[in-house]
Amino acid sequence: MKTNDVIIQFTAKIVFFMIFFYAVHIFFAGHYTPGGGFVGGLVTASAIVLLIIAFDLKTVQTILPINYIYMVAIGLILALGTAAISMFTGKPFFTHFFDYFNLPILGKTSLHTAALFDLGVYLVVVGVTMTIIQTIGEDE
Repeated sequence: MKTNDVIIQFTAKIVFFMIFFYAVHIFFAGHYTPGGGFVGGLVTASAIVLLIIAFDLKTVQTILPINYIYMVAIGLILALGTAAISMFTGKPFFTHFFDYFNLPILGKTSLHTAALFDLGVYLVVVGVTMTIIQTIGEDE
């Protein structure tokens, strides 16, 4: 018999977005302060776990129909590809590039290839963590 957990489900819906946007903040703050792809990925995975606790695994899989194995593969390709791009320009592996651009709303902004690498790490961490949690959760 499933209990009616209205309070935890209502709270989880709100807190999920708070945790997720904090993870996005940690991701983007990673270039200048501690954080980045790894920590942001763990915080995002914890937000999804909160939904799994409040609802159940099948409901969350319906709401977020993400194949986390593909997410890991895309993240690995993105991270390794970003790290390897520098070899084609004659620079050492993992050399990152940046430049300043005038963006319409943000103004003068520096864009780094390290952000793409961090995005790859973020996808790998979320994908691996959620794959492990789903695998454990599916065992009866």
